[in-house]
Amino acid sequence: MGLLVLLLGLVFASMYVYRYFFITQLPRESVFHCGVLYEDSLYSPFKGQLELHEDVKIYIEENYEQINVPVPQFGGSDPADIIHDFQRGLTAYHDITLDKCYVIELNTTIVMPPRNLWELLVNVKKGTYLPQTYIIQEEMIATEHVSDMEQLGSFIYRLCSGKETYRLRRRGARRRISRREAGNCNRIRHFENTFVVETVICQKS
Repeated sequence: MGLLVLLLGLVFASMYVYRYFFITQLPRESVFHCGVLYEDSLYSPFKGQLELHEDVKIYIEENYEQINVPVPQFGGSDPADIIHDFQRGLTAYHDITLDKCYVIELNTTIVMPPRNLWELLVNVKKGTYLPQTYIIQEEMIATEHVSDMEQLGSFIYRLCSGKETYRLRRRGARRRISRREAGNCNRIRHFENTFVVETVICQKS
């Protein structure tokens, strides 16, 4: 009987230490100021390496990520706040320049889940930058206006409430479009993986 009480005590102690560590330590470790160096042969073939910064907040228990992209130094891209909600399977972009929100299904081939992204950023935290990487482009078209914001979940609701919000539809894969071809489009450059993503959001013509 005494051995059983001792074993139960060890189990509860282990549970307490585990929860204490993750509740008190993980939130501090889940806020990252990140930078990445990359090359863009289409837009900046003569500038060499470009630099992109963002602040990343990872909420593992709630299963979502929040990213803030400040005004980039190189220009040509908008500052933005981004939510990746893995519970709802949605991504929301708040284009700060336009003060508009855009919502689309979460692309899990591009966006790492919170635990995986946390592990990646912890592993590179010893240095200021991620290893030199590359850029890919995804092109989207704004479609219908979203009137019922609550259907988007509480995280995206807090980001987009009071702002014009539109659904997005992905265009089929094709070569990267140049600025001259872009027309009425805005760009947001960000990273939630080992590469940079340029999200091009175009208005319906």
